[in-house]
Amino acid sequence: MQLVIISGRSGSGKSSALDLLEDEGYYCIDNLPVSLLPALMEQLRNGSISNYRKVAICIDARNAGQDLKRFSGLLRDTPEGIDTEVVYLDADDATLIKRFSETRRRHPLSDAHTALAEAIRRERELLEPIAALAQLTLDTSAMNVHELRGTIKERLVGRQSSGLSLQIMSFGFKRGVPVDADLVFDLRMLPNPHWDPNLRTLTGRDQPVVDFLEGETEVAEMFEDLSAYLSKWLPRFARQHRSYITVAIGCTGGQHRSVYMAERLGRFLATDYQNIQIRHRELS
Repeated sequence: MQLVIISGRSGSGKSSALDLLEDEGYYCIDNLPVSLLPALMEQLRNGSISNYRKVAICIDARNAGQDLKRFSGLLRDTPEGIDTEVVYLDADDATLIKRFSETRRRHPLSDAHTALAEAIRRERELLEPIAALAQLTLDTSAMNVHELRGTIKERLVGRQSSGLSLQIMSFGFKRGVPVDADLVFDLRMLPNPHWDPNLRTLTGRDQPVVDFLEGETEVAEMFEDLSAYLSKWLPRFARQHRSYITVAIGCTGGQHRSVYMAERLGRFLATDYQNIQIRHRELS
């Protein structure tokens, strides 16, 4: 029996994630009170919801603060036979404010005395007990609804086994480090194709850029170092019962060096890991 718990700040995409899971055959419950989680788990344990082997619930900040603080204890008491995964969605404050302004929805924690920005900050504090226990954290700041649904499907629904689900993400430092990254590597010291006018508009997936980078000794050395590091340490993460790891590879703009390296590392690691997703944040 699989129980997926979706949480995160309002506007981060929880409803879209839950809708995707429902489309994929999960029995879904929105806005479940934390206090009812033990009863739900007992129903799952004794087969009261026997028609479904996959259940997804959404828990958000509309719960009482004291109930949210009990979350970790309730999760520790999960009955045997229930495989529980916590997925936490978030976005930066500016993105959340923009989304609420565009949709003209009211934030669940805002009122006549609480401004939107303050409600968004307060929500992060309330949900910290859940965020701290998430096996998978997704930053949806740069995702549209279709990209979010695709990511949830690939990383959660599309897992081919119970092994480690690995995401290799390229990004540009000029837009900030991904908040959901577990490991971050900086490639800004490598030769930059951007300064070649013939390569500037291309990406690290285009053959002229690949040829340029593979002709540089430092690039080859970086690949050897990163591949050796990941080969050694990713299995250690897996042995600690980590289900999801995001490896973020960054360069200045996220267009050439990081894209090339993410693609190359993805091909290298695919020989050992079935569940691999390669994502280029700045090319989305």
